[in-house]
Order: sequence, then structure tokens, then C-alpha cells
Amino acid sequence: MAVIDLRSDTVTRPTAEMRRVMANAEVGDDVYGEDPTVRQLEERVAELLGTQAALFVPSGTMANQIALRAQVRPGDKVIIGAGAHVWMYESGALAALAGAQTHVLPGDGRFTAAAVREAFTPQDPYLSPTRVVAVENTHNMGGGLLWDQDEVTAVVTAAHALGMAAHLDGARLWNAAIASQTSERALAAGFDSVSVCLSKGLGAPAGSLVAGSRELITTCHRFRKMYGGGMRQAGILAAAGLHALTHHRERLAQDHDHARHLAESLAQVPGLRVALRKEMTNIVMVDLERTSAATLVAAARRHGVLLGAVGARRVRLVTHLDVDRAAIDAAVAALVQATRECQAEADAQERAG
Repeated sequence: MAVIDLRSDTVTRPTAEMRRVMANAEVGDDVYGEDPTVRQLEERVAELLGTQAALFVPSGTMANQIALRAQVRPGDKVIIGAGAHVWMYESGALAALAGAQTHVLPGDGRFTAAAVREAFTPQDPYLSPTRVVAVENTHNMGGGLLWDQDEVTAVVTAAHALGMAAHLDGARLWNAAIASQTSERALAAGFDSVSVCLSKGLGAPAGSLVAGSRELITTCHRFRKMYGGGMRQAGILAAAGLHALTHHRERLAQDHDHARHLAESLAQVPGLRVALRKEMTNIVMVDLERTSAATLVAAARRHGVLLGAVGARRVRLVTHLDVDRAAIDAAVAALVQATRECQAEADAQERAG
């Protein structure tokens, strides 16, 4: 039985053509700044995002953390949305490595300029000064939520008016661009720092970039070294990223179509609740009425489908380039059966008292 892996878009394997360009990549020592393929990738991403410079790093976590570290001092505060990756899934690095605090705004991960102004604390001997506002677009734990660009502009404007910097966690900015039919440059406009990931929807095996002004990237370069992120012949990975940027961005629309089909199908299954939105990206969140996430994940695995539990009664499904429409249909059929089994088990437990 073939396994259908919907845990994340990070599980993809390099395509045959991507492997070919990796094997043929021109390389050098990137710690010495001598890898021409890495330089080409950094220039390409800076151009796409409309920034002066970009820096290749091993992971999205490092991209976020060195960008934030470069713009805060120990004891400073960063405003973020609920469920932000920089807070939930980066091992407490903002506190442990940068010495910064977070002010988490309630909601679905998105927030308003008014909320930013309310959360801001000025310079005061008794207070933690607010230095950065961080936006995540699309928002992972919000189910791939897409920000309204007018609200993004308002948030960035408010941050700058208060003397703060604005950081964009754009791990899935490529998805946001396709879903909104807006260029990455426009989505990143106004931000002081931007992180983007190559190993999610784009399907590269590893690598992210942080982008911003030349001065900021120089500082980020120092922190990349400090955090152990310098790589040597990294052009092999950079070549995969360049290939993905050229050949895999437009196809993200297929992932979004698959996610909508998946969401609409699962919404018809008794016991499952799925939020359907006008603009879908590649993440589907499913809330469970009568069973735990762990129970459904285990049942789905028995039927050849891998899911991710992201709450006691919530699972996440993510579409990507290794899953076609036939696989989505097979996953839906498997999940219908798995859900029935879980509900039958719940019924039996209720009867047993």
C-alpha cells in the first residue's frame, strides 16, 4: 500500500530534474563567499522580494531568528500573532538566543494596526520596549491563512510610525503570491526583513533565505556564523532552490486546488469540521467532534495516510507536489473509513460507561 503523506509540505523529494541540476552545480566555499550558485540564488531572491540583499541559510527557523536577533536587544519585545511559528515552533530561540520577549496578539494569527498600537510600549525604565512586529503570511497554524494586503500595509505603517521594525515570516510567501495573484515583491513591500523557505511548497531539499537592506544582511551574516549556519559547498542546495523558483512556483496553484478539493470532501464527513474559505492555500485544518487527534492519526496511518496532530482535537493536512488529485481522492476515502472506525470506538466506549 502506497503511503500518502499529508503531514507537511516539507516531506517532498527532489524531482529528477532537480537532482540533475544539483549534481551539475558549480560550487565554492560559501563561508568565504566563493560559491557562485549561492550568490546567484541570493541575488535572485533579493530581486524577487525587492530588497537590497539576501542571505542563504540552512533553515526557516534560522532565517527568522537571525533577522529578529539583528533588530532587537535583550529584554526587548516582539509583537506576534497567535500561533506564530517564531513563537511556537522555533524552540524558544527568540528568548533563549536573542533575550527577547513576545507579546502575542489574540485571534487567528492575523491582527490589525490598531492592535499593534495598543500593544506597543514606549521607552520607559519600567517597561520592555517594543522593537519589532512580526507578520506570518501565509499563517501556518491559521490553516494557511492569507493576509489582506491592505491590513499588512496598515500594520507595517503603524510599526514604522512607532519606531519599530517589521519582519515578514514568509516561509510560504510563494503560496500567498499565487493565492492572491500578487507578486512576492508587493507582498514584501515595506518590511525591514523577510524570510522565505525553499523546502516547503517549492520542493527543494533544504534552505531558506533572509532578505533586507545591505546593512541588515551584514548583521544577519554575523549571526548566521554565530549560530553555526555557515555552509561550505552549499551551491548544491542553492541550485535546487534556483530550479524550484523557476519551475515550481506557478504549480503551487495545483496544491491549492487539491487543498480545496480535500477540504470540501472532508467537510461532508460526519464528525469532521472544516473551515472553508474563499481563498485556500495548501493547508487544511480539521476539527474532530468525537475523537482525539491522536486516535485519528493512528487510524489514518493504518489506512496509509499520514496526518499531523496540531491540537487535542485538531489535525493538519498539507498538499504538496508529491500528492496528485488521485492521491487526494484516495486519502479522502481512507479518512472516511478511519473516521468511521474512530467513531465506532467512541460509541463503544460510551456504551461501556
